[in-house]
Amino acid sequence: MTAAPTPTLELTDLQGGILRGYNFPFATYVFVRDPDPAWVAMLAGELTTSAVWRTGKPAVVTNAALTATGLAALGVPGDGFPEEFCAGMAARAERLGDDGPSAPGHWEPGLRGAGEGHLLLWVSGRRSDAVAERLDGLLDGVRDEQIVHRQDTATLPFGREHFGFSDGFAQPSVFGGFLPNRPGEGVPQRFARWRLLRPGEIVLGYEDEDGVLPPAPPRPLHRNATFMVVRKLHQDVAMWRTWLRDAAERYAGGDEEWLAAKIVGRWTDGTPTALVPDRPKRRTITSLHEINAFRYGRDPEGLRCPVAAHIRRTNPRDGMAGGPARTRRHRMIRRGMPYGPPLFGDTDDGVDRGLWFVCFNASIARQFEVVQGVWANDGNVFGLGPGNRDFVIGGDTTGQPFVLPGSPPVRIPGPERPFVTVRGGEYLYVPSIRGLRAIGEGAAA
Repeated sequence: MTAAPTPTLELTDLQGGILRGYNFPFATYVFVRDPDPAWVAMLAGELTTSAVWRTGKPAVVTNAALTATGLAALGVPGDGFPEEFCAGMAARAERLGDDGPSAPGHWEPGLRGAGEGHLLLWVSGRRSDAVAERLDGLLDGVRDEQIVHRQDTATLPFGREHFGFSDGFAQPSVFGGFLPNRPGEGVPQRFARWRLLRPGEIVLGYEDEDGVLPPAPPRPLHRNATFMVVRKLHQDVAMWRTWLRDAAERYAGGDEEWLAAKIVGRWTDGTPTALVPDRPKRRTITSLHEINAFRYGRDPEGLRCPVAAHIRRTNPRDGMAGGPARTRRHRMIRRGMPYGPPLFGDTDDGVDRGLWFVCFNASIARQFEVVQGVWANDGNVFGLGPGNRDFVIGGDTTGQPFVLPGSPPVRIPGPERPFVTVRGGEYLYVPSIRGLRAIGEGAAA
């Protein structure tokens, strides 16, 4: 059987940071309302593309996306855009499990998921002052009242998020993206092999896993574009540390690191429990070619990696009935960043901190909403029972237990309030470079 040819992606027209992460320590995201069309057209010439850097990595990069209300304000009809994108995140709250303290009524101004902001502009870079300087230049002429939300983000010491875990290891390897086919990052196959994910699962205008073009808006917005999800996730670090200490004393022999690893599915350094369920204190896996090379099919009861663990629920790999065929259409690329300073100790200092979650996918409904709203929030899918939710992804988990598999299983009582609370979010369309220019020039109406 002849292998399918590798598609040629138009990387100079596709915005950067999608198929290949920038890995910069600083980024600022700004939502702008009522952008001037001429300014939007100008931005098209300032955006960073996915083209391979031939003269070294730039010091700062720039990208932009639009909400459904932003497209409408710029005269772009909604024809061909998916229902969930046009509705906005707030209207999909029930589907996403955004209830209790995570309900849209509690979301921050400018992030209420109903298109308050029209255009999202973000700048990433090596230094915070360079990011601020580039952003100030791009926003020259934009009035203060047009900026409805601004979020500064920065990596934490040792590249870890606020709960102490190294993050961002597992991303889909995509055909044509110039990244290697590392084990565990594509689609599982027989004989311990993996293959690259078809680009149409992430980028519009290319074949997806079913061998067809994903639904897309009309020309010139149909190609080299994607859909983006942004969510601001507040992390209650003091609650996490306090609960973890108390729960470990009662249920894990005082081993907080072991219990945390079972809840997340990885040790704090990123080593998966599926490979090393009870590892020694020193790191045993260091290569990116090993750190994602695992499956769940031989651990159906979750004795190595609990079925309720975060990484197993958000990417079940071959661990669901039907194997990889059940999961290959639900992959997405994540590009989140922490916000707020680290917390020292376990006493709440009242400072807002958490994760600025970003993901890219060709279908918000089939990819992000299935992962967030079904796999993460419906315990029945994994035999955990109704109402059993992922502990660290948002939504009301008050009083919910975490189930450690065994004979018998151990049900660890959950916290008195959620570890993670949604503070807002948006669904966005990331146009191609040509597409954004056409929007600004009125050629996409």
